[in-house]
Amino acid sequence: MPDRQLAATGKHLPPSVDRGSMSDVDFSVEKYEKHRHAGEILAEVRDEAAERVEVGVSHLEIAEWAEDRIRELGGKPAFPVNISIDEEAAHATPSIDDEATFGEELVNLDIGVSIDGWLADTAVTVNLSGHDELTEASEEALDAALEIVEPGVETGEIGRVVEETIDGYGFNPVVNLTGHGLGQYEQHTEPNIPNRAVSQSATLSAGDVVAIEPFATDGAGKVREGSDEEIFALDREGSVRNRRARQALEQITEEFKTLPFATRWLDVKRPSMALKRLKRNDIVHGYPVLKEEAGKYVSQKEHTIIVTDDGCEVTTRSR
Repeated sequence: MPDRQLAATGKHLPPSVDRGSMSDVDFSVEKYEKHRHAGEILAEVRDEAAERVEVGVSHLEIAEWAEDRIRELGGKPAFPVNISIDEEAAHATPSIDDEATFGEELVNLDIGVSIDGWLADTAVTVNLSGHDELTEASEEALDAALEIVEPGVETGEIGRVVEETIDGYGFNPVVNLTGHGLGQYEQHTEPNIPNRAVSQSATLSAGDVVAIEPFATDGAGKVREGSDEEIFALDREGSVRNRRARQALEQITEEFKTLPFATRWLDVKRPSMALKRLKRNDIVHGYPVLKEEAGKYVSQKEHTIIVTDDGCEVTTRSR
Protein backbone atom coordinates (compact mmCIF):
# COMPACT_ATOMS: atom_id res chain seq x y z
CA MET A 1 0.00 0.00 0.00
CA PRO A 2 1.64 3.26 -1.09
CA ASP A 3 2.96 6.12 0.99
CA ARG A 4 0.94 9.31 0.49
CA GLN A 5 3.52 11.73 1.91
CA LEU A 6 4.55 13.18 -1.45
CA ALA A 7 0.90 13.53 -2.43
CA ALA A 8 0.16 15.41 0.76
CA THR A 9 3.19 17.70 1.02
CA GLY A 10 4.67 18.00 -2.44
CA LYS A 11 8.10 17.83 -0.76
CA HIS A 12 10.92 15.34 -0.87
CA LEU A 13 12.52 13.83 2.20
CA PRO A 14 16.10 14.93 2.96
CA PRO A 15 18.93 12.42 2.77
CA SER A 16 18.88 9.94 5.63
CA VAL A 17 21.48 10.04 8.38
CA ASP A 18 24.23 7.45 8.58
CA ARG A 19 22.80 4.38 10.32
CA GLY A 20 26.13 2.72 10.97
CA SER A 21 28.44 0.32 9.23
CA MET A 22 26.81 -1.90 6.61
CA SER A 23 28.81 -4.89 7.86
CA ASP A 24 27.22 -4.56 11.32
CA VAL A 25 23.84 -5.88 10.12
CA ASP A 26 22.89 -9.32 11.42
CA PHE A 27 20.41 -10.69 8.89
CA SER A 28 19.63 -13.68 11.11
CA VAL A 29 17.99 -11.60 13.84
CA GLU A 30 14.38 -12.34 14.68
CA LYS A 31 12.86 -9.34 12.93
CA TYR A 32 14.31 -10.35 9.56
CA GLU A 33 13.07 -13.90 9.97
CA LYS A 34 9.59 -12.52 10.62
CA HIS A 35 9.80 -10.21 7.61
CA ARG A 36 10.74 -13.27 5.53
CA HIS A 37 7.94 -15.38 6.98
CA ALA A 38 5.44 -12.62 6.23
CA GLY A 39 6.78 -12.44 2.68
CA GLU A 40 6.46 -16.19 2.13
CA ILE A 41 2.83 -16.16 3.24
CA LEU A 42 2.11 -13.07 1.19
CA ALA A 43 3.61 -14.41 -2.04
CA GLU A 44 1.40 -17.48 -1.80
CA VAL A 45 -1.76 -15.53 -0.99
CA ARG A 46 -1.13 -12.92 -3.70
CA ASP A 47 -0.69 -15.57 -6.40
CA GLU A 48 -3.73 -17.56 -5.28
CA ALA A 49 -5.90 -14.44 -4.99
CA ALA A 50 -4.87 -13.20 -8.44
CA GLU A 51 -5.90 -16.53 -9.96
CA ARG A 52 -9.36 -16.14 -8.43
CA VAL A 53 -9.99 -12.71 -9.98
CA GLU A 54 -12.33 -13.31 -12.92
CA VAL A 55 -15.21 -11.47 -14.57
CA GLY A 56 -18.31 -11.87 -12.41
CA VAL A 57 -16.50 -12.68 -9.16
CA SER A 58 -17.31 -10.52 -6.12
CA HIS A 59 -14.77 -7.97 -4.83
CA LEU A 60 -15.82 -8.78 -1.26
CA GLU A 61 -15.35 -12.50 -1.86
CA ILE A 62 -11.75 -11.98 -3.01
CA ALA A 63 -10.88 -9.59 -0.18
CA GLU A 64 -12.31 -11.80 2.55
CA TRP A 65 -10.83 -14.95 1.02
CA ALA A 66 -7.33 -13.42 0.94
CA GLU A 67 -7.58 -12.02 4.47
CA ASP A 68 -8.82 -15.37 5.82
CA ARG A 69 -6.10 -17.23 3.89
CA ILE A 70 -3.43 -15.05 5.51
CA ARG A 71 -4.76 -15.98 8.95
CA GLU A 72 -4.97 -19.64 7.97
CA LEU A 73 -1.27 -19.62 7.02
CA GLY A 74 -0.25 -18.09 10.36
CA GLY A 75 -0.12 -14.36 9.66
CA LYS A 76 -2.40 -11.38 10.05
CA PRO A 77 -3.46 -8.89 7.38
CA ALA A 78 -1.18 -5.85 7.62
CA PHE A 79 -3.97 -3.78 6.06
CA PRO A 80 -7.26 -4.48 4.28
CA VAL A 81 -6.89 -6.04 0.85
CA ASN A 82 -6.90 -3.17 -1.66
CA ILE A 83 -8.89 -3.86 -4.83
CA SER A 84 -8.44 -0.89 -7.14
CA ILE A 85 -10.25 -0.80 -10.50
CA ASP A 86 -9.20 1.05 -13.69
CA GLU A 87 -8.49 4.67 -12.66
CA GLU A 88 -8.26 3.79 -8.96
CA ALA A 89 -4.67 3.57 -7.74
CA ALA A 90 -4.96 2.70 -4.05
CA HIS A 91 -7.00 2.51 -0.84
CA ALA A 92 -10.10 0.89 -2.32
CA THR A 93 -11.47 -2.03 -0.30
CA PRO A 94 -14.98 -3.49 -0.24
CA SER A 95 -17.56 -2.30 2.26
CA ILE A 96 -19.36 -4.73 4.53
CA ASP A 97 -22.31 -5.10 2.14
CA ASP A 98 -20.42 -4.52 -1.13
CA GLU A 99 -22.07 -6.15 -4.16
CA ALA A 100 -19.51 -5.09 -6.81
CA THR A 101 -18.20 -7.74 -9.18
CA PHE A 102 -15.28 -7.72 -11.60
CA GLY A 103 -15.86 -6.76 -15.22
CA GLU A 104 -13.45 -6.44 -18.12
CA GLU A 105 -11.28 -4.12 -16.05
CA LEU A 106 -7.75 -3.44 -14.88
CA VAL A 107 -7.58 -4.79 -11.32
CA ASN A 108 -4.83 -3.92 -8.84
CA LEU A 109 -4.52 -6.20 -5.81
CA ASP A 110 -2.44 -4.74 -2.97
CA ILE A 111 -2.03 -7.08 0.02
CA GLY A 112 0.01 -7.06 3.24
CA VAL A 113 0.97 -9.55 5.94
CA SER A 114 2.07 -8.99 9.52
CA ILE A 115 4.01 -11.42 11.71
CA ASP A 116 4.15 -9.90 15.20
CA GLY A 117 4.05 -6.48 13.51
CA TRP A 118 6.91 -7.19 11.09
CA LEU A 119 5.53 -6.62 7.63
CA ALA A 120 5.52 -7.58 3.97
CA ASP A 121 3.67 -5.63 1.28
CA THR A 122 3.03 -6.64 -2.34
CA ALA A 123 0.82 -5.76 -5.29
CA VAL A 124 0.01 -7.13 -8.72
CA THR A 125 -2.19 -6.03 -11.61
CA VAL A 126 -4.68 -8.57 -12.93
CA ASN A 127 -5.39 -7.53 -16.49
CA LEU A 128 -8.98 -8.33 -17.48
CA SER A 129 -9.16 -5.31 -19.80
CA GLY A 130 -6.63 -5.93 -22.56
CA HIS A 131 -4.16 -3.27 -21.35
CA ASP A 132 -1.17 -5.57 -21.76
CA GLU A 133 1.53 -2.92 -22.28
CA LEU A 134 0.37 -0.80 -19.35
CA THR A 135 0.50 -3.86 -17.11
CA GLU A 136 3.95 -4.77 -18.42
CA ALA A 137 5.24 -1.23 -17.87
CA SER A 138 4.87 -1.35 -14.08
CA GLU A 139 6.24 -4.92 -13.98
CA GLU A 140 9.34 -4.01 -15.96
CA ALA A 141 9.85 -0.84 -13.93
CA LEU A 142 9.92 -2.88 -10.72
CA ASP A 143 12.36 -5.40 -12.21
CA ALA A 144 14.64 -2.56 -13.35
CA ALA A 145 14.52 -0.96 -9.90
CA LEU A 146 15.40 -4.21 -8.14
CA GLU A 147 18.45 -4.65 -10.36
CA ILE A 148 20.12 -1.49 -9.05
CA VAL A 149 19.29 -1.84 -5.33
CA GLU A 150 22.35 -2.11 -3.10
CA PRO A 151 23.77 -0.26 -0.10
CA GLY A 152 24.64 3.31 -1.00
CA VAL A 153 22.17 3.71 -3.85
CA GLU A 154 20.04 6.84 -3.73
CA THR A 155 16.29 6.36 -3.72
CA GLY A 156 16.12 9.14 -6.32
CA GLU A 157 18.18 6.91 -8.62
CA ILE A 158 15.62 4.14 -8.15
CA GLY A 159 12.96 6.68 -9.10
CA ARG A 160 14.90 7.64 -12.21
CA VAL A 161 15.05 4.01 -13.37
CA VAL A 162 11.33 3.55 -12.70
CA GLU A 163 10.47 6.73 -14.59
CA GLU A 164 12.68 5.92 -17.59
CA THR A 165 11.28 2.39 -17.88
CA ILE A 166 7.66 3.53 -17.81
CA ASP A 167 8.44 6.41 -20.19
CA GLY A 168 9.92 3.84 -22.57
CA TYR A 169 6.49 2.23 -22.89
CA GLY A 170 4.90 5.58 -23.70
CA PHE A 171 3.20 5.94 -20.31
CA ASN A 172 3.67 8.11 -17.22
CA PRO A 173 4.66 7.08 -13.70
CA VAL A 174 2.30 8.21 -10.96
CA VAL A 175 4.61 10.76 -9.39
CA ASN A 176 2.70 11.60 -6.21
CA LEU A 177 2.68 8.01 -4.95
CA THR A 178 5.80 6.41 -3.51
CA GLY A 179 7.17 3.21 -2.09
CA HIS A 180 8.23 3.24 1.54
CA GLY A 181 10.11 1.69 4.41
CA LEU A 182 8.47 -0.86 6.69
CA GLY A 183 8.81 -0.92 10.49
CA GLN A 184 7.22 -2.92 13.28
CA TYR A 185 3.52 -2.03 13.21
CA GLU A 186 4.52 0.85 10.89
CA GLN A 187 3.21 0.56 7.35
CA HIS A 188 5.02 3.67 6.12
CA THR A 189 8.45 4.68 7.43
CA GLU A 190 11.49 6.35 5.89
CA PRO A 191 12.80 6.15 3.29
CA ASN A 192 10.26 7.07 0.62
CA ILE A 193 10.97 5.42 -2.74
CA PRO A 194 9.86 7.85 -5.49
CA ASN A 195 8.55 6.79 -8.88
CA ARG A 196 10.48 9.55 -10.66
CA ALA A 197 13.95 11.08 -10.52
CA VAL A 198 14.36 13.54 -7.64
CA SER A 199 17.36 15.67 -6.69
CA GLN A 200 17.10 15.13 -2.93
CA SER A 201 16.56 11.61 -1.65
CA ALA A 202 17.63 9.07 0.95
CA THR A 203 20.49 6.59 0.74
CA LEU A 204 19.75 2.89 1.21
CA SER A 205 21.76 0.92 3.78
CA ALA A 206 22.16 -2.80 4.32
CA GLY A 207 19.37 -3.97 6.60
CA ASP A 208 16.75 -1.55 5.31
CA VAL A 209 13.36 -3.16 4.63
CA VAL A 210 11.45 -1.31 1.93
CA ALA A 211 8.53 -1.75 -0.46
CA ILE A 212 9.15 -0.60 -4.03
CA GLU A 213 5.93 -0.07 -6.00
CA PRO A 214 5.89 1.52 -9.45
CA PHE A 215 2.57 2.81 -10.76
CA ALA A 216 2.13 3.34 -14.51
CA THR A 217 -0.72 5.23 -16.16
CA ASP A 218 -1.91 6.34 -19.59
CA GLY A 219 -3.13 9.51 -17.88
CA ALA A 220 -1.52 12.62 -16.41
CA GLY A 221 0.63 10.82 -13.84
CA LYS A 222 -0.96 12.15 -10.66
CA VAL A 223 -3.68 10.92 -8.33
CA ARG A 224 -6.31 12.81 -6.36
CA GLU A 225 -8.42 11.84 -3.38
CA GLY A 226 -11.91 10.54 -4.06
CA SER A 227 -14.87 10.65 -1.71
CA ASP A 228 -15.02 6.95 -0.76
CA GLU A 229 -13.28 5.94 2.46
CA GLU A 230 -13.35 2.40 3.88
CA ILE A 231 -9.82 2.16 5.36
CA PHE A 232 -8.73 3.86 8.59
CA ALA A 233 -5.84 3.84 11.06
CA LEU A 234 -5.30 4.92 14.65
CA ASP A 235 -3.70 8.34 15.15
CA ARG A 236 -3.60 8.57 18.93
CA GLU A 237 -5.06 7.26 22.13
CA GLY A 238 -8.14 9.08 23.31
CA SER A 239 -11.51 8.79 24.96
CA VAL A 240 -15.05 9.15 23.65
CA ARG A 241 -18.39 9.14 25.41
CA ASN A 242 -20.34 7.20 22.80
CA ARG A 243 -20.51 3.50 23.74
CA ARG A 244 -20.14 2.07 20.24
CA ALA A 245 -17.26 4.39 19.40
CA ARG A 246 -15.60 3.36 22.66
CA GLN A 247 -16.05 -0.34 21.81
CA ALA A 248 -14.63 0.24 18.33
CA LEU A 249 -11.61 2.05 19.80
CA GLU A 250 -10.93 -0.83 22.18
CA GLN A 251 -10.88 -3.28 19.28
CA ILE A 252 -8.69 -0.98 17.16
CA THR A 253 -6.04 -0.47 19.86
CA GLU A 254 -5.95 -4.14 20.91
CA GLU A 255 -6.26 -5.88 17.54
CA PHE A 256 -4.96 -3.52 14.84
CA LYS A 257 -2.71 -1.17 16.84
CA THR A 258 -1.35 1.42 14.39
CA LEU A 259 -1.91 -0.66 11.24
CA PRO A 260 -4.72 0.20 8.78
CA PHE A 261 -8.06 -1.58 9.15
CA ALA A 262 -11.37 -1.76 7.28
CA THR A 263 -14.74 -0.56 8.44
CA ARG A 264 -16.02 -4.10 7.82
CA TRP A 265 -13.52 -5.50 10.35
CA LEU A 266 -15.16 -3.75 13.33
CA ASP A 267 -17.36 -5.88 15.60
CA VAL A 268 -19.82 -3.13 16.54
CA LYS A 269 -23.22 -2.14 15.27
CA ARG A 270 -23.19 0.74 12.79
CA PRO A 271 -19.37 0.80 12.52
CA SER A 272 -19.41 3.73 10.09
CA MET A 273 -21.04 5.94 12.70
CA ALA A 274 -18.52 4.85 15.33
CA LEU A 275 -15.67 5.74 12.99
CA LYS A 276 -17.18 9.14 12.21
CA ARG A 277 -17.12 9.94 15.93
CA LEU A 278 -13.51 8.75 16.29
CA LYS A 279 -12.46 10.71 13.23
CA ARG A 280 -14.22 13.85 14.48
CA ASN A 281 -12.16 13.56 17.67
CA ASP A 282 -8.90 13.16 15.68
CA ILE A 283 -8.39 9.66 17.06
CA VAL A 284 -8.38 7.90 13.69
CA HIS A 285 -7.76 9.08 10.13
CA GLY A 286 -9.12 7.72 6.89
CA TYR A 287 -7.52 6.75 3.60
CA PRO A 288 -9.67 8.11 0.76
CA VAL A 289 -9.58 6.12 -2.46
CA LEU A 290 -6.90 7.59 -4.72
CA LYS A 291 -7.82 8.03 -8.40
CA GLU A 292 -5.84 9.05 -11.47
CA GLU A 293 -6.75 12.70 -11.91
CA ALA A 294 -7.53 12.41 -15.63
CA GLY A 295 -9.67 9.31 -15.07
CA LYS A 296 -7.25 7.05 -16.94
CA TYR A 297 -6.01 3.54 -16.22
CA VAL A 298 -3.38 2.69 -13.57
CA SER A 299 -1.28 -0.46 -13.22
CA GLN A 300 0.87 -1.38 -10.21
CA LYS A 301 3.53 -3.91 -9.22
CA GLU A 302 5.15 -4.13 -5.78
CA HIS A 303 7.66 -6.22 -3.86
CA THR A 304 9.11 -5.98 -0.36
CA ILE A 305 12.87 -6.29 -0.13
CA ILE A 306 15.63 -6.47 2.45
CA VAL A 307 18.72 -4.52 1.36
CA THR A 308 21.73 -6.85 1.75
CA ASP A 309 25.47 -6.22 1.68
CA ASP A 310 25.63 -6.85 -2.08
CA GLY A 311 22.12 -6.23 -3.40
CA CYS A 312 18.71 -7.16 -2.09
CA GLU A 313 16.57 -10.10 -1.02
CA VAL A 314 13.01 -10.07 -2.37
CA THR A 315 10.82 -11.44 0.40
CA THR A 316 7.59 -11.50 -1.63
CA ARG A 317 8.82 -13.34 -4.73
CA SER A 318 6.82 -16.40 -5.82
CA ARG A 319 8.40 -19.61 -4.55
